[in-house]
Amino acid sequence: MMNPRRVLAALIASAAVLSCAASCSKKNKNSAPDVSEPESTAAAESSVPAADPGDTEITWLADYDLNDPGYERPAALAIFEDVYGGRINYVQTTPDDKLSKLAEMINAGEEVDMFPYEDGVFPEGVCRDLFQPLDPYYEQLGMEEGIWDEMSEVIDMFAYKGEHYVVPYALSEPFLLTYSRKLMQSEGIDDPYTLYQEGKWNWNTFMDMINKFSASETGAHHFGINGFYGEAMLSSTGSTVIGFDGSSLKNNIGDPKIESAEAFMQDIRSRWLYNSNWSDMFLRDQNTLFYASRDWSLPISDRYSPDLDIMVVPFPKMPDADKNYINCRANARMLVKTSAKGKAVATYLKCERLAVTELKDSAKERALKEITEEQYNAIQEFLDPSKVTPVFDLGYGMSEKMYGNGLYTFETRGVMNNITSALLEGGAPVGSWGELRDRMSPMIDEELAKYNDQQ
Repeated sequence: MMNPRRVLAALIASAAVLSCAASCSKKNKNSAPDVSEPESTAAAESSVPAADPGDTEITWLADYDLNDPGYERPAALAIFEDVYGGRINYVQTTPDDKLSKLAEMINAGEEVDMFPYEDGVFPEGVCRDLFQPLDPYYEQLGMEEGIWDEMSEVIDMFAYKGEHYVVPYALSEPFLLTYSRKLMQSEGIDDPYTLYQEGKWNWNTFMDMINKFSASETGAHHFGINGFYGEAMLSSTGSTVIGFDGSSLKNNIGDPKIESAEAFMQDIRSRWLYNSNWSDMFLRDQNTLFYASRDWSLPISDRYSPDLDIMVVPFPKMPDADKNYINCRANARMLVKTSAKGKAVATYLKCERLAVTELKDSAKERALKEITEEQYNAIQEFLDPSKVTPVFDLGYGMSEKMYGNGLYTFETRGVMNNITSALLEGGAPVGSWGELRDRMSPMIDEELAKYNDQQ
């Protein structure tokens, strides 16, 4: 069995040379860092069994190329190529046509091995028999080496009939609330991140802040929140619209916790505390207390408001929830049904996991070029499975009827989009959660019948 530390020793030796070459020829002008190695490169490489390049060449179908690193190779690709002798052959497709292209390639007998995990893939792709489980390749994944331990509960969230088609190697893109500490201090409002650290950050303290801010108007109207936070609001309850017991899917739209989240959103909307103007960052005018978005917007907010002392916090906890639930993404790759390269795909996934667990300092160094160290450390805390529980609603992994934006209207959007947006944005032909639930529930039942009949 291969030792991850020896794998990394070989990687670091080659990465140092590549980094130096990239630095001299491209935009990175700094010298490569001086990295001390625990043993020689030759010794490390000698622990890696010789591999047939044909066995480790993976055909990757996606709308982005894993071989397109910019000025520096991604660490996972470097490990896969330099340590395992792997290679990734990219087949390009479009974001909207990925699944149909995959089905076409399978039916035509064309070689395709690995596919991105994202919304619309699970359970949709598994029920369409487009993927195979990764359980037979746990040795190649390195499951007994300890590198996956902190992800074990997350991996089991995706277990389907006792097998694992989705094996997340990391969590990413948490839904956050961005705010200005300077604004909070000027309004006499407690720091949300401090409340989070003290276990006091919940719907009640969040609403108290919004109410206090809205009541302190001195001119322009004060809003409580901007951005699209409906998905994060529902996730904070720990409940999902589509229930999943590991085998069958269930319509869970009648859950009282979901009703509470919808009532919360409608209350904010009805009192004109929701700012519906689109923005890709925290608003500088300081007339809106919170901005809701995934973490991609944080560097933009920092860049445009360096004087506002920007900070982030996850969406607040439901007051009686048993855990801190958070909405985020799971990073994973899927093994295509007809692939004969299961071992190679599993080996690449191990490389992704090694890059996450063993090269944290490098990842942090890159991140600190765009955000502060305090912000970075906070986000890592929000993505730590030992401190938060991620929520994945399989309603987003189903058909366009369940999850599709259409023309961004009530009649054309998918069920999940309407559930998280209709009462928040207004303008929908429903005036209450009860009316919205009764419109959406039969549509969910119709879709679930198709999925459960395939199982």
